[in-house]
Amino acid sequence: MSGTASATRHAGNLRVAVTSFVGRRREISEVRRLVSVSRLVTLTGVGGVGKTRLALEVAARSRGAFPDGVWVVDLATVEDGAEVAQAVADTIGIADQSARPPADKIAGHLLHRQVLIVLDNCEHLLDECAALADLVLRAAPDVRVLATSRRALATADEHLFTVPPLSVPDPERLPDAAVLGRYDAVGLLVERASAVLPGFTVTAANHRDVARLCARLDGIPLAIELAARRLRSLSVGELAGRLEDRFALLTGGDRVALPRQQTLRALIDWSHGLCSERERLLWARLSVFSGGFDLPAAEGVCAGDGLAAGEIVDLLGRLVDQSIVLGEDRDGGMRYRLLETVRQYGRERLAGSGAEAVLRGRHRDFYLARVRGVAGAWCGPGQEAALARLRADHGDLRAAFEFCAADPQGAGPALEMAAVLRHHWYAGGFLPEGRRWLDRALDLPDQPSGARATALWVAAWVCLLQGGHRVAADRLTECEALSVDLGDSTCLAYATSLRGTAALFEGDPQAAVEHFAEAIAELQETGDVHGALMAMFQMAISLAHLGDTDRAAAVCERALAISAERGERLVRSYILWVLGFTTWRRGDPVGATAHTREALAIQRGFNDHVGAGLMIELLAWLASARGQDARAARLLGAARCVWAGAGTTISAIGPHLAAHHDSCEQRTKRVLPDVEHHAARAGLEELTVAEAITRALDEQAPRTGGAARAATSSAPAVSPGPDAADGLTPREREVAGLVAQGMSNRAIAQALVISPRTVDGHVEHILDKLGFTGRAQIAAWVAERRAGTTGTTGHP
Repeated sequence: MSGTASATRHAGNLRVAVTSFVGRRREISEVRRLVSVSRLVTLTGVGGVGKTRLALEVAARSRGAFPDGVWVVDLATVEDGAEVAQAVADTIGIADQSARPPADKIAGHLLHRQVLIVLDNCEHLLDECAALADLVLRAAPDVRVLATSRRALATADEHLFTVPPLSVPDPERLPDAAVLGRYDAVGLLVERASAVLPGFTVTAANHRDVARLCARLDGIPLAIELAARRLRSLSVGELAGRLEDRFALLTGGDRVALPRQQTLRALIDWSHGLCSERERLLWARLSVFSGGFDLPAAEGVCAGDGLAAGEIVDLLGRLVDQSIVLGEDRDGGMRYRLLETVRQYGRERLAGSGAEAVLRGRHRDFYLARVRGVAGAWCGPGQEAALARLRADHGDLRAAFEFCAADPQGAGPALEMAAVLRHHWYAGGFLPEGRRWLDRALDLPDQPSGARATALWVAAWVCLLQGGHRVAADRLTECEALSVDLGDSTCLAYATSLRGTAALFEGDPQAAVEHFAEAIAELQETGDVHGALMAMFQMAISLAHLGDTDRAAAVCERALAISAERGERLVRSYILWVLGFTTWRRGDPVGATAHTREALAIQRGFNDHVGAGLMIELLAWLASARGQDARAARLLGAARCVWAGAGTTISAIGPHLAAHHDSCEQRTKRVLPDVEHHAARAGLEELTVAEAITRALDEQAPRTGGAARAATSSAPAVSPGPDAADGLTPREREVAGLVAQGMSNRAIAQALVISPRTVDGHVEHILDKLGFTGRAQIAAWVAERRAGTTGTTGHP
């Protein structure tokens, strides 16, 4: 370090920001950590996401660690790569007038100095910036470089940090207006809007529009700041409603900013100009995707007419490197997506090329083939993975269906897509939307066809699950007549089976048994194993309602054998549920509970509201039958949330099951004091299906003798001792405390303004570190610590 370091503690050219810095606490902390352990850190991210502003904020907060200065070198106006070193030399004030190369002068000048150099806007000068950074860092051991670029510099020992968009609320699951301000995107909008519209705040009247606006702007700070300026003349709702033409709307930025940062279009134009011609072509074609997509989809839709399938992976990688495409490594592999602003820009380019209709047709054909493949292989292994992929593809399935529905050639593709997605509708968690798609497809003008016959019985099935018995009957009548005309024995067998479902749901189990027996024989004759299994489990529950539990159990055993042979999972869970119900009616609640828990454990891999609802309900009834009324009340609360998510109730599944529900509900209300009954239901209002299943499986029976809740025989004791607490991070202790309050993972995410996926990870870590198997044990552990060992930190 130089001898004059103390006199130049605030050397450098870092200037005070004109506007306040909003949010990004976690990003600031992480980048500062990276700068402390790595000599070259590059902030990457899509244009307008705030790379420069984050770098400057980190630099300002890190200034004390660099007594010889923090120097910001803005390379945005440097067009010739040969001028990069000179720009750096000029910025840090090197007075050397010799003929030595500027890079050598910089290295010599910084040799004994502790300096942070911020290389801002490197994306158009990557090679030169990389070479200079490498030379300087090798020559000057106390120098750090913080770069911003839409692409990595790709040098040795470079640490990358992708700057994410600001956190945004989910418009579909809105928190209260008071909580909305915890999202960074909302905080920035309010801050900037109040500067042009004094007194602007988030209120109960405008919070939905605020959330919609921030979400549709992808949480991109520049877009939000440009939008805030429009609030002088437009309401938040009007502004959000006009974003289809966002490039014309979001203009009029800071006059002293670079031209490309004054309008949204100029910003994306800059990124587009940095791409090669083939990268631009792929960008335009990728804009046909409405949601996330995987590599096979990109290859299947975008290859051809100048782009070979084999080069898509490399071009896609380059677009990821330039932050045009966002990549995310999920359990099922890499998924990609374009921010909506980037996608709309690409769609404009695609439309201008005249190829939009062709690409949308390829898109439809690809996803129609994908869902056909899922349906064709359904009755076997891989059901969970197949449904997970369909859930991930849902936005593009919707776009493909829209294209099908507008097809002037006829309704065939729309009917096929709506029908072939039947497992996605009921087991993937999209029952209400499935009904809308089916109704819409069936209302399209069309000729009698096998596709229509199939769509009719699928529509009847969905209607029955939602309690629409009259509409279902009409659909089945048309299906039966059309199937006879077409000679389609499979559709006719399904219609017969669904007549049994209708009879079961309407309280006539004897008629249901007769229909199911006929359907099973017909479906087995046609080789439709899945249809036969569906009819078998429903026949078994009908027999149980009739009191013929021996025959019901026998049907279940045969169905379980077939399911096991095929490696099928979903219908197996329903068969086990029926076996649990039958075992209960035979007087064995312990055995019934074991069967039902096994059924519900299978449901973890699905998003089946109906199945999960039925199984959690049965666990509640079993708990009530064993005198565990508080537990029964909690399970009923979880089931209620699951039913609401499906847009139905257990009453739609028939009066016999509804009677058991009502009996259990009445008993818990009668036996439990009002306060205890309310407490048992607290925190269960917004559970996802997965969270409800976890709650139900985590429920523990009380210890004998009035002791606290115990673990199951295979689980460890509740309290791991004081040493275990030391293994939790402060954030994990905070999450544990909220788990103990009965909050769902989604509710915790909203309260802490972090992603639900992050909360999922924290809960898994807590369970692993403490050796627990469920949330109930976390709650009991927190209660024990608060009772005996809690300090004054506010955390467990």
